[in-house]
Amino acid sequence: MTDISQSTQVDAPARAGAGRWRTVFGTGIGNALEWYDWNVYAVFAPFFAAQFFPKSDATSALLSTLAIFAVGFLMRPLGGLFFGWLGDRKGRRTAMVASIAMAAGGSLVIGIAPTYDTIGIGASLLLLLARLGQGLAHGGELPAAQTYVSEMAPPGRRGRWSSLIYVSGTIGITVGTALGAVLASALVPAELAAWGWRIPFVVGGIIGVYALVMRMRLAETEAFEHDDAARTKISLWQAFWQNRIACLKVIGLTLGGTVVYYTWFVAAPAQAISVKGFDPSATLWVAVAANVVFICALPFFGALSDKIGRKPVLQFAFIGGAVLTFPLNWLVQDQVWQLAAAMFIAMLFMAPASAILPAVYAEMFPTHVRTTGVAIPYAIAVAACGGSAPYLQTWLTKAGAGSVFLTYTVALLLLAVLVVRGMPETKDVDLT
Repeated sequence: MTDISQSTQVDAPARAGAGRWRTVFGTGIGNALEWYDWNVYAVFAPFFAAQFFPKSDATSALLSTLAIFAVGFLMRPLGGLFFGWLGDRKGRRTAMVASIAMAAGGSLVIGIAPTYDTIGIGASLLLLLARLGQGLAHGGELPAAQTYVSEMAPPGRRGRWSSLIYVSGTIGITVGTALGAVLASALVPAELAAWGWRIPFVVGGIIGVYALVMRMRLAETEAFEHDDAARTKISLWQAFWQNRIACLKVIGLTLGGTVVYYTWFVAAPAQAISVKGFDPSATLWVAVAANVVFICALPFFGALSDKIGRKPVLQFAFIGGAVLTFPLNWLVQDQVWQLAAAMFIAMLFMAPASAILPAVYAEMFPTHVRTTGVAIPYAIAVAACGGSAPYLQTWLTKAGAGSVFLTYTVALLLLAVLVVRGMPETKDVDLT
């Protein structure tokens, strides 16, 4: 009996460690795939734009493709509502399983869709429908994953664990960008435009099956399981209204960061290739290196926030981003190294906020409305300013009004600074 007892005590930490790694990997691979699916669209837009729209005007085709990228974001508030409700009523794991299935399906549809030359406007409609489905899925994926990781985090390590969201997401972005660089190096432009662009979308659909299985094996959070009574005593909309101030804070914290994120992290390579004429292969490898810098910085700032608090780390990110917006844009002229320097610096100043905002969002809401409370305002903010950022930047730059877009970015970052200044410190909040 003594031997069995001792063996159980020895095995318990091992099982706990295995469970934590399963949580990290299962959440991370699904989140990475969702961001991969979302990013490869932006990365490969210059190559497949003419496959879904008339080839007569390359710039018009690219703008139409970016417009669909933006339209996909309009589904995110609906996705936040549906998957947020699902996460708060049926479980965080259930919401994450459903979202990854829908996102991977959308990627596969794009990968095998016929072209404009084959079925005309039907190709454009297929692309639109696939992106709307992915927008719906992504609107629920991020808040569900953020809530799940924050509730599963060990005491005193919530900031570090929350950095997993953007670590895994950026890994997905990096893999997609690296795949683009490999294909740009291995294929001639005609091959890449004809069929090479399909490869990353098909790969995303296939990997989605594996991610789906991994997520189905995850455990539900204790916070959700222990909050059943609260979920049945109050309606979702009543809970949402009671936390309306927190919802407004989520919007204020998200607007500036999402514009910077989609400007530098997602659209910058495509802009450099399409507008400035940079070499596609070199540009995409620069993006890969910049994302690696970002990934390495995230856990550091997450752990730092567990020690000194969330507010100082957020203020460093938003104030630094506002100060550097104009200089970084001016830095990028006609050389790839200039893009590399600008992207590296942008990554380092956005890493602090990206690392800990998942934890901050979770710390602002009670358990029974935590997923929905984050999902809806976050999706509204990203739909309003994030999805439109690449299109707005391209349009204003082409019109000779690029400084207007930069001023808009600075204003949103300063709004986030004001929100942070009015917030209480939340690093020691109990999520149960």
